[in-house]
Amino acid sequence: MENIMKTEKAILIGVCFKSEEYEAKRISLDELARLADTAGLQVAGKFIQKRQSPDNAFYAGKGFLANTLAEVEDENVDLIIFDNELSPSQARNIDLEFELEAIDRTEVILKIFHDHAHTREAKLQVKLAELQYQLPRLKKLWGHLDQQKGQAAGSGGTARGMGEKQIEVDKRIIRLEINKVKEELQKVDKQKDTQRKQRENIRKVCLVGYTNAGKSTLFNRLTDAGVLVEDKLFATLETTTRKLSLAKGRDLILSDTVGFISDLPHHLVASFKATLKDVEDADLLLHVVDAADPNLSKYMDEVHKVLQQIGANDIPQILVMNKIDKVAGDNLKFFLQTHQNAIAISAGKGENIEALLQMVDEQLHQAKKYYLLIPHSEQKTVNLLHKLAEIENIEYAEEGVKAVAIINREDLPEFEKYIV
Repeated sequence: MENIMKTEKAILIGVCFKSEEYEAKRISLDELARLADTAGLQVAGKFIQKRQSPDNAFYAGKGFLANTLAEVEDENVDLIIFDNELSPSQARNIDLEFELEAIDRTEVILKIFHDHAHTREAKLQVKLAELQYQLPRLKKLWGHLDQQKGQAAGSGGTARGMGEKQIEVDKRIIRLEINKVKEELQKVDKQKDTQRKQRENIRKVCLVGYTNAGKSTLFNRLTDAGVLVEDKLFATLETTTRKLSLAKGRDLILSDTVGFISDLPHHLVASFKATLKDVEDADLLLHVVDAADPNLSKYMDEVHKVLQQIGANDIPQILVMNKIDKVAGDNLKFFLQTHQNAIAISAGKGENIEALLQMVDEQLHQAKKYYLLIPHSEQKTVNLLHKLAEIENIEYAEEGVKAVAIINREDLPEFEKYIV
């Protein structure tokens, strides 16, 4: 991972195995360019090869890579980033053949996560993801030692080689380290469980969405939290939580979470289980999308995939169409008509924020109108009614306090015996 820090310029390589997927690969390379930018790299070019299957030695064709590098010869490129997953042997072959380091999309994401992790929890999660990424790659990393030994000796024997011994040593070290990090994360999870239990009776709302959709901007708009907002991918890694008050003293806990992305490595999602637990425990998800992004539908699908992966796809959602100040009205109108439970806002400009809060309130606190007769002796109940309900009419009669009030479903047990 350290080598990425030393590089300045990179070319991006994508390999497309079906002609109908070419456009999707082009979009994916555009996103990889943004990832590279976030990692502090300058992109010197993006190239896609169409082929039937991956090349065993180089993933892309050797001739294709040679021609591509010839095209950017004047750029002094010192790194190749593959959009597809690269094996250690393929990376090593490219290094030997072209004298350039080759990495894949996952390594770039890990680099970004490493740089953006500030809390102890986030640093542990990133460390776990890095270790789990390294473990299955050890065999191919050290296998060349045995090949060199075999070539030098000219023997066809089956004796255990240096590479095999080194693999066993490294695997044991990494597995011990993984267990240690997991134990530390379990402690963090227990602490968070305790905090969750303390606020069990408060409704929980979570912001989810594709990275850079504007979740942190919306979070700041709703809570004045001052969360860092950058026009870069994965600006937020740690879950930030604040209390938010709605009408009639109804409070909720609002959480801002790490953004999702296409092809987010499974082990990375697993490593961030403690962070994503806030999503699993939510009563309502605000799925924030960039309404101006031409790849909106694709990114929505990617978010749903991750929600399914963590078991949160059945939690009620409000689709929040953000950045409406940057989108054509007709496109937005069509999208709102074709998607239930959706609202258009601009978190940056503050447009339609009150309507969003009202929608959240209605979703969390389903209410109905009730007619009540409360005895004069139950003044505490009358006070509670003023606090929790929306009172349309109240009359102090001889037989008691007559009220017409809109009461939330969860507050109803306090007043049920007085309904007439």
